Amino acid sequence: MKRNKVKLLLVCALLVGGVIFGVYTYNQPIVIRLGIFAGSNWDVPSGKTYEVIDEAIAAFEKENPNVQIEYDSGVLKEDYSLWLSNQIVQGNEPDVFVVLNEDFNTFSSLGVLKNLNTLVEEDQSFDTDKYYKSALDFGVYQDKQYALPFESNPTLMFVNKTLLEKEGIAIPNNEWTLDDLYTIAKQVTKDIDGDGNVDQYGCYDYDWLDSMFAHSVELFDEDGQECYVGEDRVKESIIYAKKLMDLHQGNTVTAEDFDKGKVAFSPMQLSQYRTYKPYPWRVKKYSNFEWDCLKMPSVDANSGNSETSTMLLGMSTRTNHEDVAWKFLKKLSYDENTQLHLIKNSQGISPLRSVTESSETIEAIQIENEEGMVNLSMLTDVMEDTTSHSQFKKYESARALIDTRLQQIMMNSEDIDIALIRLQKEINKYLKE
Repeated sequence: MKRNKVKLLLVCALLVGGVIFGVYTYNQPIVIRLGIFAGSNWDVPSGKTYEVIDEAIAAFEKENPNVQIEYDSGVLKEDYSLWLSNQIVQGNEPDVFVVLNEDFNTFSSLGVLKNLNTLVEEDQSFDTDKYYKSALDFGVYQDKQYALPFESNPTLMFVNKTLLEKEGIAIPNNEWTLDDLYTIAKQVTKDIDGDGNVDQYGCYDYDWLDSMFAHSVELFDEDGQECYVGEDRVKESIIYAKKLMDLHQGNTVTAEDFDKGKVAFSPMQLSQYRTYKPYPWRVKKYSNFEWDCLKMPSVDANSGNSETSTMLLGMSTRTNHEDVAWKFLKKLSYDENTQLHLIKNSQGISPLRSVTESSETIEAIQIENEEGMVNLSMLTDVMEDTTSHSQFKKYESARALIDTRLQQIMMNSEDIDIALIRLQKEINKYLKE
């Protein structure tokens, strides 16, 4: 009888302990770690690094009382890739984290990033058509969605209004072509001070890749097994970029020339426009001339693309809280309130159509640049016309090799047909190694 009482007491103690442990465990918040860096992703001045993130976290935690979002503050962008790699090696990477463009292919191929396809397909509240396709495709690797877009940054064309006005040239409209760019560049490139050397230029920093986008060229196949650099359209792109460069008569156009207002055109990301167009940054950067931005020119008014960069957010394959991490990932990338706050406090544009095309966005852009030519319809056109590049493990290194060789070809005036065939063989060999 005594022994039975002891057993009963033990059972009761275990039950009470289990209940207490269960209540304690239930009350413990689910902690989701976020990986982000301080400063702008677009390398322009930004004083509101964490404002958008903190607001999204506060809203998410209110909607999900048993969830706590944490992040390490103070990690600089230039240190972020190494910081994140160390976290991954230690098995301590964040559940959700920013993925730099140069890291995306590597992380996807190594299994660091979770394949989101199943989550996307099974989530009835998630519609991929709400994104601009170009932005969503940035997070695709080998036909699988490994990341969602957070912010996009299309490339526009800077135009020096003061220089064109001095030369009696009308500012082109947004339907202008590569022929228009070359004609104007040739007209304004000249010796201004009479010393016999060209010191006013048509273009700065317009390279072969800009020309490739304008000609709607794809450099690689989707799997990254074949390079197309030897094709005719690539040749046309290179010839055009070289023709523009040859207008400089052997002179190297510098950033200093550009900043002093001696250049008519230069590719410029939207983030630079939004940063340096309004006061006070315009006074610090370009105060001695009036300027604005246009769409990048294309082969004709109905074709061609420009480059757009997109900041990505991914999920760790080792997260212990997949469902909550997915909800938070959507809060940052897919929630209209978060994205609208992003538009107002960052320098890029939302990858969501509804946000970029909203009246609030129109108002935000117009307030920033009351006299500017960049308007909503233009930004929408740019995002619609942009095509994302292929994503494969060797993309960044293969493109760097092509860039080095093409610069040599253009500078040394090599026979372009032979040089491009040789380069294509070299790159194809590298891709298959």
